[in-house]
Amino acid sequence: MVELTLKTTVNEILQRHPEAVKLLNGMGIDTCCGGADSLEEAARQAGKEPEEVLKELLAVLEGQG
Repeated sequence: MVELTLKTTVNEILQRHPEAVKLLNGMGIDTCCGGADSLEEAARQAGKEPEEVLKELLAVLEGQG
């Protein structure tokens, strides 16, 4: 089971799940300079709804299991 929350930083997500970079970049989430931001903050900065980003990210990551 993938354990991520809106408070997980982008860097932490990418350390645990490097395959997530394509999805996050595709959503406009900064995976480089914004990596220290929480997923919630990074999603908001990208103009996305944080809960929806987390839901989609979890679905993709758990589907790979």
